[in-house]
Amino acid sequence: MLFAYSAKLKTGETTEGELEAKDRISLARDLRSRGYVPVSITEKNKDFVARFSTLLDIFSRVSVAEQIILTKNLSGMIRAGLSLYRAVSVLKKQTKNPKLDKIFTSLSNDINAGDTFSSALAKFPNVFSKLFVSMVKAGEESGNLAGALSDIALNLEKSHSLTKKIRGALIYPGVILSAMIVIGVLMFAFVVPTLASTFKELGVTLPLSTRIIIFFGNFFSNNLILTFVIVICAGLGVYFIFTAKFMARYIDFAIIKFPIIGNLAQELNTARTSRTISSLLLSGVSITRALEITEDVVQNIYYKKVLVNARTIIEKGAPFSEAFKENTKLYPIMMSEMIEVGEETGKLSDMLLQVASFYEEEVENKTKNLSTIIEPVLMIIIGGAVGFFAISMISPLYSILGSIE
Repeated sequence: MLFAYSAKLKTGETTEGELEAKDRISLARDLRSRGYVPVSITEKNKDFVARFSTLLDIFSRVSVAEQIILTKNLSGMIRAGLSLYRAVSVLKKQTKNPKLDKIFTSLSNDINAGDTFSSALAKFPNVFSKLFVSMVKAGEESGNLAGALSDIALNLEKSHSLTKKIRGALIYPGVILSAMIVIGVLMFAFVVPTLASTFKELGVTLPLSTRIIIFFGNFFSNNLILTFVIVICAGLGVYFIFTAKFMARYIDFAIIKFPIIGNLAQELNTARTSRTISSLLLSGVSITRALEITEDVVQNIYYKKVLVNARTIIEKGAPFSEAFKENTKLYPIMMSEMIEVGEETGKLSDMLLQVASFYEEEVENKTKNLSTIIEPVLMIIIGGAVGFFAISMISPLYSILGSIE
C-alpha cells in the first residue's frame, strides 16, 4: 500500500513524502530505522484519485526497452560525474511512465536515507530482476557501478533482441491461423446453412463428412452468441493451459522434444545461460550465486534442473563442467567443452561469453528462416482444411448431376 508520511529529523526539521509499505506499523518501523520520528502516516489509497492512480499503476508497466534506456542513461550520468541521487532525480524528471515515476521517487528517498542502490531496487522485483539487482550490488561493492549498469544494459539488449526475433517469427503463422479460424466460423455460420437447405430440398443422400459440416454449420448459425462465447472460452482455456503451473512440466517437455522448436529452444537457453553467468562472474558474483540467479532467467523447468544440479556439483568440489557433460541433450557438447577450457585456463567468463555470442547468432539466423520453414506446414494445414470442406460440399452436387443424367 502507498502511504503519505510526515516525519521529523533529529535536527528538528520536518520532511514529507510517499512510500510503499505493508501497513502503517511497518512504515513507522522503517522510518525510525532511518533516524526519522514519524509524525503522521496516511494511507493514500483511500481517496478516489489515489485509487484511480493505483488502478493505472496495475495496468501500466515498465518495458524492457525502458529498462535499457534508463540503465544506459544512469550509467552515462554516473560516468560523467553526477551523484547517484542526482542521476535518479534527472531520470525522474524525464520519465512519462507513471509507474517509473513512482519507482524513481522511492529510489530517491531510499538513496537520500542512506540505503544502497541495490536494496532500493530490490523493492521492485516485478520490474528489476534478481540478475539486475545482483549485478548492481556487485558494481557497488567493486566501486564500478557505472560499468555494472553498462553491462546490465548490454545483457538486457541481447535478451530483448532474441525475444523480439522469436516473437516476430511467430507473428506470421499466428495471424494466418487466426484468420483461418475466423473465416472458418463465418463459412459455417452463413455459407453452409444455405447449401444445407439446397441439399434438403433436392433430397440428396449426404456422406458423413457433409453431415458433420452441416451439423456444425446449423449449430453456429442458430447459436451465434453461444458460438462467440465458446470461442472466447476456448481461447481462455488454451491460455490457462499454457500458463498453469501444473502444466509447465508437460509444455516444457513438448517444447524440447518438438523437431524444429526443440533445437531453437536448446540454442536460446544455452545463449541465455552462458551470457547471464558470464555477466555475473565479470561483475564479481560467486559462481554458486550466479547459477542461482540464472535459474530465474531460464524459463524451461528442465534447464532449471541442470543449473540446480550444477550448484550441487560445485558445492561438492567437482568441476563446473560435469553438470553440462551429463546433460548434452539439453545443453550442446560445445557448452561443457568451453566451460572445461575456461576452468583450466581461469577464463571461464570469457569462454561463456563466446558460447553466448555463437548461439545468439545461431538463434538470429534460424529465426530469420523460421517463417520460411513454417510456411509450407501452414499451406498443408490450410490446404487440408479447404480440401476437406470442398470435397464434403461438392460430392453431393456431383451425385445430383449424376442422377439428372
